[in-house]
Amino acid sequence: MTIAEIRQNIEKDLIDKIVESALIREKRMLISIRPQNLVEVARYLFFDLNCRFIIASAVQTKQGFEIYYHFSFDANGLIINVHVVLPEKKPEIESLANLFVAANWIEREMHELFGIDFRNHPKMEKLISDGNWEEGIYPYRNN
Repeated sequence: MTIAEIRQNIEKDLIDKIVESALIREKRMLISIRPQNLVEVARYLFFDLNCRFIIASAVQTKQGFEIYYHFSFDANGLIINVHVVLPEKKPEIESLANLFVAANWIEREMHELFGIDFRNHPKMEKLISDGNWEEGIYPYRNN
């Protein structure tokens, strides 16, 4: 399946969940979704399209906290980036750690560095900040 065909399937099956989609490169696409749709979109990519969750990354911009969830079609090297924007005041989103064990550490890291809350995370304990900075300090936040 090509990335264009995958995009068509995603846009058809998740029509009410997608804010925007774009082909970034020959083997990469980006879909922007509403935060409340993350678990449903991740389940679709994993169970219906057989994508593998790779990692997630976060950044703070003028829009708020942006998280990119990266999924792969390992057989053909295609990548899907799922993008969400969280508000600066109360950045929170449902955890994917209950669906993907690989999401556990990166969500804990994003929590410690940005102060993003991952609802229903199975074990939100300190990963890197213990003894490195004070509680409630998020070193990657733009204040």
